Amino acid sequence: MKNILLLTALLAAWLTPALACTSAVVSGRATPDGRPLLWKHRDTDFLKNHVEYVRGEKYDFIAVVNSADFHLKHEAWIGTNSAGFALMNTQSYNLVDVKDGEERGEANGRVIYRALEVCATVDDFRHFLDTLAKPSRIEANFGAIDAQGGAMVFEVDYYTYKIYDANDPATAPDGYVARTNFSQSGQYGPGAGVVRYKEAVRVLDPLARAQAVSPQHIFNDLSRSFHNCLLGIDLRQSPFTGSEASGWFVEQDFISRSSTSCSVVVQGVKPGEAAEQTTMWTVLGYPPTGVAVPLWVDEELPSMVTMDKTLGTSPLSDASLHLKDQVFSLKWGMGSDRYMHWALLYNAEGSGYMQRLAPLEEENFRLAEPVLEGWRRKGRVDRQEMQALYRKLDREEMWKCYK
Repeated sequence: MKNILLLTALLAAWLTPALACTSAVVSGRATPDGRPLLWKHRDTDFLKNHVEYVRGEKYDFIAVVNSADFHLKHEAWIGTNSAGFALMNTQSYNLVDVKDGEERGEANGRVIYRALEVCATVDDFRHFLDTLAKPSRIEANFGAIDAQGGAMVFEVDYYTYKIYDANDPATAPDGYVARTNFSQSGQYGPGAGVVRYKEAVRVLDPLARAQAVSPQHIFNDLSRSFHNCLLGIDLRQSPFTGSEASGWFVEQDFISRSSTSCSVVVQGVKPGEAAEQTTMWTVLGYPPTGVAVPLWVDEELPSMVTMDKTLGTSPLSDASLHLKDQVFSLKWGMGSDRYMHWALLYNAEGSGYMQRLAPLEEENFRLAEPVLEGWRRKGRVDRQEMQALYRKLDREEMWKCYK
């Protein structure tokens, strides 16, 4: 009996849901420039992702999709459209008492795809949810922003939904709403991702109060976080980085995980700015071995983020996942895949993958900022400048880091 109880405890600690994302909706109240942000850090069984341009019924959009089955299922997992409306989800595990034979949240990806086609605002999305046939087969926390400054989380089950407005001080005193894999309005157990939620709040609280939440902070302090607030450790600090450490660590409840397929921050616009300037900063693959690139709703996306049939995914996803596989290379039997070779990612010498790629991402932000500022002055996006920027970002220096 003792052995059975021990095995049960170990399984509870090690087996976490595969669909386990971390996210935040940030209103303009919490950012330096007054523009809202939408963040999704995606965990999934479908690690190969690319960005697809879709000519929609009312609005065109770009979205992160599963490379393996997009054309079969028409599902999207985070995206933004030509009206400046952006939408994402995290799977909830405590909104629905799922019956045998039901797939938890089976409609979530289809809802995002369809809503990006037909919605221009968060209020449009609210109406969209009202029109869905019930039971909707949805179980999710949807995050949405729009070009009017809207920033909301919708906790949605088969029949109802509850809204959390990041612009409402009563709901979001610091101007943001974070979610992992449970819903505040949920009834069926505690859900999942509580430690990751607490870590996200730990990072976002001081940033939001200082009106300092930015895409760079999100990628560096959340998407590539190796701080565990329950254990009180940060792998970037001693003793985990020096010669006294083995260079290996167990992955447990960090925001970045071996099941992460991408991390995306949509930077919206202020009311009155052109919706087409909404920017989707996208890291494809495992964020510690990935680089963020800015994308806009346009049919000519850079080839580094689009589907490459030879690779079976996008080039950036493939390159990032190749390095990640070296980090999670231990093959000593059941459970050994949870050990990561931390020293390959980050070390005292500064030669880790994460450390080598960081300057490239910083350069991407440096190159994009004056282009964006120019468009804001003009009140429109210049497609020639967009394509010229894409060519600058797709540079040999970056690909050398993946060899």
